[in-house]
Amino acid sequence: MRNYFNYFTEIEERFQQRRGSILLLSTLDWALIETWREAGIPLEAVLRGIDTAFDRYESRQKRARMRRINGLAWCAQAVMEAAVALSEAATGSPAAGAPAQESGFEQQRVAAHLESAAAALDAAAVAPQACAATAARLRALAGGLRAPTPDGSTSSAQGKLEAVNLESLERSLTVLEEKLFFELHAAAPEELLVALKEHAARELAPYRSRMGAVQLRQVERQFVQKQLLVHYNLPRLSLFYMSQQ
Repeated sequence: MRNYFNYFTEIEERFQQRRGSILLLSTLDWALIETWREAGIPLEAVLRGIDTAFDRYESRQKRARMRRINGLAWCAQAVMEAAVALSEAATGSPAAGAPAQESGFEQQRVAAHLESAAAALDAAAVAPQACAATAARLRALAGGLRAPTPDGSTSSAQGKLEAVNLESLERSLTVLEEKLFFELHAAAPEELLVALKEHAARELAPYRSRMGAVQLRQVERQFVQKQLLVHYNLPRLSLFYMSQQ
């Protein structure tokens, strides 16, 4: 696996490559990827699952006319099978060395991402206290990245964050997001939440036979959370969503 934070991009690129056209992933697709990430499904297993699903599809397509694959959820079953196979193959194998960290996560850029998210939360029209508290915490984290070091330089001048610090920061951001989602659910009108759940149910309907009940609930939760942020024009905090510009 290359850099941990390329998880989303690599999956999107592989799906588009196998499909043979640029098809933007849907909100449902992104929610499914988040579910795989949270479940600890290795990137290698997801990519293998996508390849397997398309190989099976292309084999059947030779015998019968079929609709084109239009969603990543169509690959969900194959991804889970690949994850199980990879886990079984790794049993008893020696641990691999930690991969080299790629560029793109310089401390200055990470701090700018946190400060941008804080500014967006300052303008929020919902759950003002929770948004203000989250914004303050983000600025504190950003300040820590820009703080002077013992040699007098700023920490942002020292280059990329170490992998362990990135993972620790990502865990903090995940906790902040979960707390913010809780407050948004509490503040959102009942009719909005019902509408979002109904939207999720419609999107998931074609794929229910390919996903287990637990995975379906997880994807629905991710879908509703993501749509709540879109509805209220609020940012994602995770470094997965940091601009690569």
